[in-house]
Amino acid sequence: MLIIANAYRRLNMWSANAGASFEWVGRAINPYLGFLTGWLMIVGFIVGTLSGVVVLGPSVLAVAGSSATSTWPNVGIATAVGLVMLVIAVVGIRITARVQVVMALVEYLILVGMSIWGLVYVLGHHAGSYPVTSGWFSPSGIGGQGSIVGGFLLAVFAYSGWDGGVYVNEEVRERRTNPGRAVLIAVALLAVIYTLAQVGLQGVISPKNLANSGAPLISIAAALGGAGWSKVMALSIALSVVATTGAGIVVGARIIFGMARYRALPAVLGTVNRRFATPAAASILFGLLVVALAWVYLLATSVQNTFNDVVDITGLVFALFYVLTGLAAIVYYRRRIFSSPWDAVVLGAAPIGSAAFLVWMVVKYLMTAPASQVWSMIGIIVSGLVMMAVSRFWLKSPFFGVQRESDPGRAARTAENTAI
Repeated sequence: MLIIANAYRRLNMWSANAGASFEWVGRAINPYLGFLTGWLMIVGFIVGTLSGVVVLGPSVLAVAGSSATSTWPNVGIATAVGLVMLVIAVVGIRITARVQVVMALVEYLILVGMSIWGLVYVLGHHAGSYPVTSGWFSPSGIGGQGSIVGGFLLAVFAYSGWDGGVYVNEEVRERRTNPGRAVLIAVALLAVIYTLAQVGLQGVISPKNLANSGAPLISIAAALGGAGWSKVMALSIALSVVATTGAGIVVGARIIFGMARYRALPAVLGTVNRRFATPAAASILFGLLVVALAWVYLLATSVQNTFNDVVDITGLVFALFYVLTGLAAIVYYRRRIFSSPWDAVVLGAAPIGSAAFLVWMVVKYLMTAPASQVWSMIGIIVSGLVMMAVSRFWLKSPFFGVQRESDPGRAARTAENTAI
């Protein structure tokens, strides 16, 4: 993830635009591949945002001391959060950023504090806890019951969102440098926080109780400090989901906006609201789509298995457009790869290695995945191809006629400066 994040940073130095990987892949490799990249990004962020919204209700109800299984309260909570965060996203990027910072500070303070508490609890061998053993660090898991590929897939999905700063690069100061720094910092911080949370919390209760718990983090908090602390953890989860929903709407809207400016999607989605200076049309579409899908999921239980299959492969979707972004960085900066040992590693060997690893992970997972998940992946790709045909032949997007570009390399820049 850190290597791919650096690829984002380098590509953002070339072209800072809201479409990000959609445009980078299209202009560096091929516009058709660029459109498919954009489609994967939209699907990934819709499913990622929705997967948080539909589990928000139980956490909020737990804080309120109400039944977490009531259908309509869950629907109401999902709708309210989706609409509130949509309004905030439309009103402006400044208020969105401030709200995100406040929620992040509270939720991470709770999560990090509870993780440290959990680690001390486990290392103190409290009754009911599961001790840290060498199996925790085995590629095959404790007693051979784990899967390193499944673990990597979960990690890719969990880390998703670190690239959010790149999609608002047209709305920040020093747009070509600050978003790139932000993604590197985000990946590094997530590595620390997730490692601490995984190691610190998973051993508080037994694997059996952990697997059978409908709300694992709340059960862990209850084991640590009782009902009061379980509500504190529920608050952290709720804030996390609310923040993720807000970020998802902002990011998804910018990707749609970036594609619509090329008429790769309906042109109305590529407009900026004069009053709020935000892509309001794209934000409204993304936000209402998430709310509508939440209603379908919570009320039509027959589709929940299908949705869960899509959620299970969302890590693959993110992995694929990360691969394409890494390849775009290699192709665009290809003239620099052999200019110095440092560039050979940073712009050549490292991105190739990361892309190859992610491809291996995708193939390895799909070889053993249930047929329903394989068909879900095929459905995402096929739907992207259909949308590509609509964009190319009906919307007549000029994006499919863009010329490939590349960095001229150090030698060309030196010659140009000398001539000047």
